[in-house]
Amino acid sequence: MTGFAARLTPREVEALSTMDWFLHAYPSRVYRLQTTHTPEFLGLRLPSHGVWNESNMGEGIIIGHLDTGVTPGHPSYDDHGMPPPPAKWKGRCDLNASACNNKLIGARSFIRSAATPVDENGHGTHTSSTAAGAFVKRANVNGFAPGVAAGMAPRAHIAAYRVCDEDACMGHDMLAAMDAAVDDGVDVISFSISADPIPFHSDPIAQGTFNAISKGVFISCSAGNEGPDPGSVHNDAPWLLTVGASTTDRVFLASVKLGNGRNLDGESLHRPLSFKPKMLPLVYPGFVNGTLDGVDVRGKIVLCQLGIIDSVQMSEVVKKAGGAGMIVINYPVDGYSIIADDHVLPASMVPYAYGVEIQAYINSTSTPIATIINHGTAMHRPHSPDVASFSSRGPSQITPGILKPDIIGPGVNILAGWNSKAFALISGTSMSCPHLSGIAALIKKAHPGWSPAAIKSAIMTTAYVTDNTGGPILDELHRPADLFAVGAGHVNARQAIDPGLVYDLTPEDYVPYLCGLGYNDSAVSALTRKPVRCSSLKSISQGELNYPSISVTLPANSSTSVSYTRTVTNVGEPKSTYTVKLDVPKEVSAGVTPTTLSFNEVNQKQSFSISFRRNGGGSGAVQGQLLWVSGKLEVRSPISIKLE
Repeated sequence: MTGFAARLTPREVEALSTMDWFLHAYPSRVYRLQTTHTPEFLGLRLPSHGVWNESNMGEGIIIGHLDTGVTPGHPSYDDHGMPPPPAKWKGRCDLNASACNNKLIGARSFIRSAATPVDENGHGTHTSSTAAGAFVKRANVNGFAPGVAAGMAPRAHIAAYRVCDEDACMGHDMLAAMDAAVDDGVDVISFSISADPIPFHSDPIAQGTFNAISKGVFISCSAGNEGPDPGSVHNDAPWLLTVGASTTDRVFLASVKLGNGRNLDGESLHRPLSFKPKMLPLVYPGFVNGTLDGVDVRGKIVLCQLGIIDSVQMSEVVKKAGGAGMIVINYPVDGYSIIADDHVLPASMVPYAYGVEIQAYINSTSTPIATIINHGTAMHRPHSPDVASFSSRGPSQITPGILKPDIIGPGVNILAGWNSKAFALISGTSMSCPHLSGIAALIKKAHPGWSPAAIKSAIMTTAYVTDNTGGPILDELHRPADLFAVGAGHVNARQAIDPGLVYDLTPEDYVPYLCGLGYNDSAVSALTRKPVRCSSLKSISQGELNYPSISVTLPANSSTSVSYTRTVTNVGEPKSTYTVKLDVPKEVSAGVTPTTLSFNEVNQKQSFSISFRRNGGGSGAVQGQLLWVSGKLEVRSPISIKLE
């Protein structure tokens, strides 16, 4: 042994210095990982009280990934310093013997077209390394986002289940893989896969995941990329954590400078080597069938509107035509929500509002000029996080009485592993889902006795709803985002590990809810894998499920109140008292009984009722919140109210 680390007082160091083997002692400094960034953005890396400290980075937790497979030998799967998997692990590795290790402990394929779990797409490598990838130094994409890459739970084990080929993922393959993952001994299942919603009893995802939560396995899944259309959310069963996508405060800044002095920020992953940001003629020729035939753009900055081809293809067309650079106007529906692309020439994709301003500038002068200034990776973007335009929105089509999505997390321009053994920057709810899978693994490590519903409640009731300027989280048009976009809010990993109270549910608690959806006995029995007779139990409405969020419908021309009962479990200080704080819009009156909840021990349960009544007219969706407050702890439930 040539050295060691120890926690010592100055006097103890002085005493050690008299030993004959003593060479040198020095204090440990705090270093900052220059990172794939989301662990820092989510507060996992704080030196004194970060979640990684409290959860040992998820050590011993197994995350099962249903996706396109894994890339053997990728540095994100390096197992340096990793312990062996826990004794409960019963899975297998269908890769070469050397490909699996103490990080990547299992790999199987469930699709007929590919006997191997090797990732031919890149998606599975990206999602699994986002959740639990090892520390990898000097990770970057074309020099952007440089630093140390790491998953959310970098000491958790990864088990990969390939259920997708290049084109599709079949439901039966996914169901088989989920059952296998449960039997293998995983603690968390993560899948960034979805389809249009169908009744739960016919949905293999709903079936497989219900079996999983019945065995104590937590489920995290993507909300879908069909936003911002209302009612587009996928994976909406209440036993799933349904994850929407948000931005981080990191951007890949490429600003546009106009001849009138205006500077407008956009993004691009192109790193120009010889382009000098001098003012050049600016033209807006318009694309015809994706070409610039007959248009002279040589040596000019070309303004383009997204249309029948994507921005990378546009950059290829502009470069082929001799253009010096390109400005791309985002789709109107996507507004300020920008996904950085790897263009083939100096470029900047700008929000739609900026594009309109650039068009107005071109029309205001006979000699419009502009240039593009590449700033590389920039941090601390104002109004972060905000909701990605593509993130699917509620209400749920199958169970509108349950607010979905549940939570949002980082899903835009996320750096993680790729099938080339390098890294890629990708966007989608596919990226936000594994962030929450990894965070759930950290909570599971810190609280091994918590149920999947308790972990989910901890994530939801501690979420935050303001951005880094102190204002409300915004949507893609920079309007305050509603509950159908953010659910409970943005994940707050630091607080989720200590929520104070949780809204817990057992698998049996879902049965009256399923009967209340109108499913017959055989449908509910198929879903729960147990014989069920709905006539022998009291079914409940969707709003009566002991869920961490509250959804209520108030009929028109009715003064009748609607009441729900909720039960919370104390997982914080044994002796504690919580006081209610209720915030509802003027169209509604509401009350909570009792207004205080007192606890004497951990795991003690207390119930309360909450009632709602209309205050006159109005229609549409409004929202509020319920908080139980004890000192610095706030247990928050969003309230979604539909006025018919």
